[in-house]
Amino acid sequence: MATHTPKNILITGAAGFIASHVANRLIRNYPQYKIVVLDKLDYCSNLKNLIPSKSSPNFKFVKGDIGSADLVNYLLITESIDTIMHFAAQTHVDNSFGNSFEFTKNNIYGTHVLLEACKVTGQIKRFIHVSTDEVYGETDEDAVVGNHEASQLLPTNPYSATKAGAEMLVMAYGRSYGLPVITTRGNNVYGPNQFPEKLIPKFILLAMQGKPLPIHGDGSNVRSYLYCEDVAEAFELILHKGEVGHVYNIGTKKERRVIDVAKDMCRLFKMDPETSIKFVENRPFNDQRYFLDDEKLKILGWSERTTWEEGLKKTMDWYINNPDWWGDVSGALLPHPRMLMMPGGLERHFDGSDEEKPASYVSTNTRMVVPTSKNVNSSQKPALKFLIYGRTGWIGGLLGKLCEKQGIPYEYGKGRLEDRSSLVADIQNVKPTHIFNAAGVTGRPNVDWCESHKTETIRTNVAGTLTLADVSREHGLLMINYATGCIFEYDAAHPEGSGIGFKEEDRPNFFGSFYSKTKAMVEELLKEYDNVCTLRVRMPISSDLSNPRNFITKISRYNKVVNIPNSMTILDELLPISIEMAKRNLRGIWNFTNPGAVSHNEILEMYRDYIDPSFKWANFNLEEQAKVIIAARSNNEMDASKLKNEFPELLSIKESLIKYVFEPNKKTA
Repeated sequence: MATHTPKNILITGAAGFIASHVANRLIRNYPQYKIVVLDKLDYCSNLKNLIPSKSSPNFKFVKGDIGSADLVNYLLITESIDTIMHFAAQTHVDNSFGNSFEFTKNNIYGTHVLLEACKVTGQIKRFIHVSTDEVYGETDEDAVVGNHEASQLLPTNPYSATKAGAEMLVMAYGRSYGLPVITTRGNNVYGPNQFPEKLIPKFILLAMQGKPLPIHGDGSNVRSYLYCEDVAEAFELILHKGEVGHVYNIGTKKERRVIDVAKDMCRLFKMDPETSIKFVENRPFNDQRYFLDDEKLKILGWSERTTWEEGLKKTMDWYINNPDWWGDVSGALLPHPRMLMMPGGLERHFDGSDEEKPASYVSTNTRMVVPTSKNVNSSQKPALKFLIYGRTGWIGGLLGKLCEKQGIPYEYGKGRLEDRSSLVADIQNVKPTHIFNAAGVTGRPNVDWCESHKTETIRTNVAGTLTLADVSREHGLLMINYATGCIFEYDAAHPEGSGIGFKEEDRPNFFGSFYSKTKAMVEELLKEYDNVCTLRVRMPISSDLSNPRNFITKISRYNKVVNIPNSMTILDELLPISIEMAKRNLRGIWNFTNPGAVSHNEILEMYRDYIDPSFKWANFNLEEQAKVIIAARSNNEMDASKLKNEFPELLSIKESLIKYVFEPNKKTA
């Protein structure tokens, strides 16, 4: 049996969940080993996870990215590293469906950088690569023998595909360059310190709040769970006795359906499973079962020690005693977590504070090392920072005010949308977490202007918007794009007054204005960008009745108005929702209107009743209207059920008009 006694170990990703337990264990049990932790402190990392090691003389923390070849080479040489335990990775499957490029960058490229540094320095005695049971793909439901270490790799989601790709690189470097590599593939792990996007901590925190436990699909999916300390012990054994060139499964044959995990949680919290479990939409693909053959590791000398009941109770007690360990995790507790993967996110310090420090910050603890930035004036990216385009526009201006109110750092873009280099410069200077595009040509004073300024309209509405989406995608950023619902008109399938609205998947059928043509065109093209959230705004209204862009202000000043029911957007209610959509990392097309429709006359009647009792108006029909306008106008009702399902508190158009517009402006005698 091989034995290995390391001197200087580099552990990547050890401010995360599993690796922090491994690091703390090794630092505690082997004071003669020097442990260097490298972690970029992404959203699911937390320096507090390493508190047990804070004062140990054999511990050093370095903040940095495994994707930085210079940093990795520097650490291997200056710290005389002879052993690497590589845990750092993006691991949450739900996120991989929406931001797969970030998984490729972290899981494959980052691993490649480490391997190349090992080859170049030539000093590594062990490279332990931490993979996952998901690389095997789905196990047959009736299989009685689990996947063994020589089983074929058949990953089924972007996350597991990147882990399998990283494994291939590890194997290739072992064979081509003789690197002493070992690979592990583990079942699900649970326990204290885990970020609550994962099933068990999510269930615990939701149960603590008295909220329902969401289950993807029917809950029949089967998983195997190991307690974190048992897994840390497995890595301790593999580090010292693992055979170079071998793969080790870290698993258990004790399987549980997801629905049974939820029921166990209900028992612990004395909740009624009938009312406390909620079934939600499944993932795009959700493997039914992962089953491992763990015999090889047992022969090496490892066995699971913690029972399910004992481990679950320990984990529950820890979260009850540490409810604020992760700060605001409301986004992670959604049925389908949509956490943006943001390198250099909010830095949680050993003392438990969440304050932001400059990028050159070095802890007063002499064993804490944070490499300084080349630009000493640059500051660390905060948890949220918005880059907004459309400063002089109505929506863009309101967004800035909302950010100030909510305490969200933001800056307005200085670049022109059609000028790619200026957009790149904005992103490099601002370092945002999200892009908001409220820029566009709607016409001066209305859409008729676009009919005689077609190239200008194309330049901004089509070329500019696509350029911003492309640059945002290139930088891994979500773009919230304020679009329009004025691309539909009532038809036989959606007759006026029927209550049957156009849905997100419906194709535009209104091309009566050049403005609408450009917006329909760019919306279709934006479907190819998985980083864009398109919000179809219609006839926007706000509580500021002095603003000439406000739909109510407009029609109250017209001599005559048509009287047609339409879907509309109450900005006072919906703009804050758009910020929440960014936080939730929502994507795709959304009808961004209040549910229902309201006619011009109904609005003006409210205006008369609440604002001006002497107000009068006259109507004319569409034929009469056509004589005084150049471009036709869109009239339609949009189906807002998708938005309502995501935000159940969303008011109907008439309720919202009263609450946000007319009541605040009500004139009293």
